[in-house]
Amino acid sequence: MKLSCQEGLVSGESFAKKLRNLESYGFEGVELAGGQINEEAGLAERKAALKDSPVKASSICGGFEAEMVHPDPKRRRACADTLKRYLDISADLGAEGPISVPIFNRNDRLPDMSPWKSQHEAEIELLGCVLEELARHAEGVGACLLLEPLNRYESNALRDVEEAAELCRNSGGSGVRVMADFFHMHIEQPNTPDSFESVSDVLGHVHLADNTRKEPGSGDIDFTASFKVLKRIGFDGFMAFECGLTDKSEIALPRSVTFLKQCLADAE
Repeated sequence: MKLSCQEGLVSGESFAKKLRNLESYGFEGVELAGGQINEEAGLAERKAALKDSPVKASSICGGFEAEMVHPDPKRRRACADTLKRYLDISADLGAEGPISVPIFNRNDRLPDMSPWKSQHEAEIELLGCVLEELARHAEGVGACLLLEPLNRYESNALRDVEEAAELCRNSGGSGVRVMADFFHMHIEQPNTPDSFESVSDVLGHVHLADNTRKEPGSGDIDFTASFKVLKRIGFDGFMAFECGLTDKSEIALPRSVTFLKQCLADAE
């Protein structure tokens, strides 16, 4: 397992400087901000800096409207096209892929069509169709879409990692994988370690945050228990910081890395 960090969490006057800081803190990866690669200049800066850095691109997060199941087909199309572009960029940079949720609670949503289909049933069925297209594109370029369940307060469209895993399996191949977030799982999953085990065959990426939604070690999540499972199932991907910080990045990040490395050692 390798530690990564979202680029927006680390200080640095340039992306290259951010990478040097991450390296010094003990990170092996960086999660790219989608908003920074929407412009060619931003993408070129990151591509050049990553070329000579031991810190590798792990994933892409944000920078677009996550609307895979929006009721407007034009909005769904725009979302899918952006994800295809991010998949292309991921393959070029050697990253696992872009992260997306189906849709947020704040968006316009499909109506409840009960007794034919509930809103949830309709959204999941539509999501399955969208994922089939994206999975084929991902496989074609050599990346994968990382599907993220959220907690009910942010998106009730997909809250359960096991349901996300079924969608990944049904899409066929390796083009869609589960993106499991400790913070959201702490809210929605009855047993986080058991849930990691249940999605072991389709787990592609992990987000790290404590129950406070600050850096790991600032709350009460038992990371060692889940790391034991992740080691047992052979997960060797990136785990990226996606959280707030309780102090300046140059203090909070290396402190949290030290904490997590001790958890990993205790998980042996």
